Amino acid sequence: MALEVMARNAAPIPLDVRFRVEPGELLALVGHSGSGKTSLLRAIAGLWRPDTGRVTVDGQVWLDTDARVNLPPHRRHVGMVFQSYALFPHMSAAQNIQAAMAGACAEERRAEAGRLLDLVNLSGLGGRRPAQLSGGQQQRVALARALARRPRALLLDEPFSAVDRATRERLHAEIVALRAHLNMPVVLVTHDMNEAQILADRIAVLSKGVIVREGSTPELMSDPVALRAMGLREVAAMLSARVAGQEADGLTRLDTAGGAILLPRIEAERGVPIRVRILAHEVILARARPEGLSAQNILAGRVRRIVPGEGPGVMVYLAIGDEEIVSRITRRAAESLALAPGDEVFAILKSMSVARDHVGRAPSARSEM
Repeated sequence: MALEVMARNAAPIPLDVRFRVEPGELLALVGHSGSGKTSLLRAIAGLWRPDTGRVTVDGQVWLDTDARVNLPPHRRHVGMVFQSYALFPHMSAAQNIQAAMAGACAEERRAEAGRLLDLVNLSGLGGRRPAQLSGGQQQRVALARALARRPRALLLDEPFSAVDRATRERLHAEIVALRAHLNMPVVLVTHDMNEAQILADRIAVLSKGVIVREGSTPELMSDPVALRAMGLREVAAMLSARVAGQEADGLTRLDTAGGAILLPRIEAERGVPIRVRILAHEVILARARPEGLSAQNILAGRVRRIVPGEGPGVMVYLAIGDEEIVSRITRRAAESLALAPGDEVFAILKSMSVARDHVGRAPSARSEM
């Protein structure tokens, strides 16, 4: 059920884009305002037609300008969640969800609405109208309504930008948990790179209507060229971990392939898989395991490669088990340590250098939906 998209347009929105999203995969489209991200979602949903385009899902053609095929939105099995929620204010949460269902009797619609409310953690709130729900709850209703269409593709257009940071963090965790139940292509448009890195399997970077970089999330977030195209300087990597326990001093102990690390308290039970976003400029390197430091997170790794920057810095890519983190240090420091590919090193990370919203749950195995 892969989603394949090709769109070309001259004006007023210049586009020349082609990409594919596999079933169960989440692709994040990122880039500056006006780069064409939302236009692509609208083309997939049938809300806008490019000059030349082709959109297919599992071989079913939704758009083919050459063949003069352009299915209207109601004939495309697509779910879309907007920044503005777009809920009917006079309907309850359950009624908003039921309104998206077709071809089912009233009893089946009620049962399915209840199941979807449970899925997005809104059990017992189906009778409330949007005005009686928080922003985060309204967004979850909007997500449940999108899923009620039994979509072949799910489109998320800046879905969390209208809520506060704490709510956004909770919604990120819920999306990660929800993905275990989804087996459809998901496309996320976001300006929040932390959000993209926590949620996405792959990232496509758009600039002036063209994809300038596309690849796995780890590849893109450690690619200085891709980051410059996004207007960012913060190279970062995601490190997989598992909750090992809660410490009495408010820290959480995590097990990683390179050793245990301590981070500010993470609300998760022992054994829960976690992904930690580690900024390259926060990683210090040492040849020998250091002692007597206030920083207690010390990971054993091996140098994979060293990439010079445009200024006095270099990027040192480190293998931590089967994963990779990045350290941004000066060229002088790299020469002083005489670093070379294959060298064993220790990466040092302060517990307090990892922001709370740079920690997210890892996706679980998916089931059909």
